[in-house]
Amino acid sequence: MPVISSTFPALPPQPSCRARLMISRIGSNDIARSKKFYDALFGAVGGKPGEQDARGRLIYVHNGGRFMVSKPIDGKAATRANGGTIGFTMASPEQADAWHKAGMANGGTAIEDPPGVRPSGAYLAYLRDPDGNKLCALHRK
Repeated sequence: MPVISSTFPALPPQPSCRARLMISRIGSNDIARSKKFYDALFGAVGGKPGEQDARGRLIYVHNGGRFMVSKPIDGKAATRANGGTIGFTMASPEQADAWHKAGMANGGTAIEDPPGVRPSGAYLAYLRDPDGNKLCALHRK
C-alpha cells in the first residue's frame, strides 16, 4: 500500500480523551468595547488580556485554546447567532461565578437562570456580551 504524505504536521497525541483544543471566533461592532469585556472575563479565570494583531483582531490564548474577536470579514455589521452559544470550560463553580461577575461588571447581560447546577449535574452560568453573543461558563464534575 502506498504511503500518503501530507504538508501538515501530525497532531501530537492527546494526554486524555477529555483534552480539547478550543478555537472560536466571534464578530464585534466595537473592538475596544469587546476588549474591555473579554479582558475582564479571561482575567477572572486566570487568563491574560487579549492581544490585538495587525488586522485589528483580538486574540486570547488560555488553557490550550484560542478565542478571537474581530470585525466581520465581509464588512457587514456583526450580528449574534440565533441559537448559537460559545462555551468556556471552567475549573470550578467558583471560577464560573467569577467569570459571570466579571462579565456583568463590564457590559455583559445575565440571561437564562442564575448561575448554578442544572438537572444534568453541570454548573452553568450564561451571559450575553456587549454585542449580544450568547456565552456560557461550564463546569462538570
